[in-house]
Amino acid sequence: MALLDKSGTGGLTMRRLAQELEVTPTALYWHVNTKDDVLDLALDRIFAEVRIPEQTDDWRADVRTLVSRWREVMLTHPWAPALIGRPMLGPNVLARTEFLQASLAHGGLSECELTVRTRLLANFVIGSALTEATWRQAGDPALRTRARDLITADPGRYPTLIASGHLDEQRWSDADLFERGLDALLADTGLATPAPPPAHPTDRT
Repeated sequence: MALLDKSGTGGLTMRRLAQELEVTPTALYWHVNTKDDVLDLALDRIFAEVRIPEQTDDWRADVRTLVSRWREVMLTHPWAPALIGRPMLGPNVLARTEFLQASLAHGGLSECELTVRTRLLANFVIGSALTEATWRQAGDPALRTRARDLITADPGRYPTLIASGHLDEQRWSDADLFERGLDALLADTGLATPAPPPAHPTDRT
């Protein structure tokens, strides 16, 4: 994780990892088969940093707390969002996915609707973190301003983008847009009024 935080996935090789651990590259293959295995383990490890909230009577608040913490952790490890399309079956990932689905089920979702809403929330969080991390990794604070200037310089071509504040940090910060996006995803009035939450043991480490 330290190597990934420093150099991203492009800077992680089995040889470099072996050097950091002061072992031979061959020794690593007693524990993992490929570099992809290392990435899977690293991804699951960052999910351990997403602290699972205590379940409450407010399922929407529970979902918001979990996914907001998830976003914060991914921004701390900006290499992570681009990898989360990979199948993830580690215990930390599954514990948090279980909490998310249990909270949505508490709101009245089941079967296909539960799966669809889980995917919508997951894709929203991953996409938001990926977009924000990409801007940050560019290392140029003025880059988004120049992008906005390109749009506003041609109002005849981009009137809607200008009116909506597209790429305008003075109007909408990434954090604002994330919170409003969660509002939209969780505002479905057709969902049930929550009943008392069932006992749901979770790993909160």
